[in-house]
Amino acid sequence: MAETSIDLGRPVQGDVIELILDDHRRFETLLRDLRDSSSDRDAVRRALATLHTAHAIAEERHVYPRLERKRAISEEEAEHGEHEHAEGHEAMLAVLELKGTDTQAFEDAVEELAKLINHHLTEEELTILNPARDEVGEQARAELGLAFLKERNEQIDAGCGSVQQIRDLVAAARREGLIDDSDEDSDEDE
Repeated sequence: MAETSIDLGRPVQGDVIELILDDHRRFETLLRDLRDSSSDRDAVRRALATLHTAHAIAEERHVYPRLERKRAISEEEAEHGEHEHAEGHEAMLAVLELKGTDTQAFEDAVEELAKLINHHLTEEELTILNPARDEVGEQARAELGLAFLKERNEQIDAGCGSVQQIRDLVAAARREGLIDDSDEDSDEDE
């Protein structure tokens, strides 16, 4: 089990769109808690890392490919989602690798992480979830919800979100060309 005392939810079924949206609201709550100096920021960052990792892996393995096959989203939209997950992993790693949670460096890293995650949530809801809602039937969304949850929950149970796993995800994303060192310089271009 992941090393977090924070409830990440354990849904067992549902419409994939609603399940993803539920996780998006969890991300927003965890980010708010991460900004709150009175919260247990260390526990919050571990919980956020776990949820972000499990959610991203489940989307990339099940949701994006299925939506592409159903022509609800394009290959480019799926790849863009993967790119944004990779950027999120990279920013998450920066937050996790900091020793303390009461420094300016921590707050700067949290600000960058929040910016990336909030951008991704908005874009995904507009360009992936809305087309899925319009183009994919209820039964298929329920079946996809089961696949998403199975993967998500298995990842959480396996303790995903460790610093090492996120390092490995960032390294793999660099090898695949999803992120590179020049991404930091190109933020103004987007």
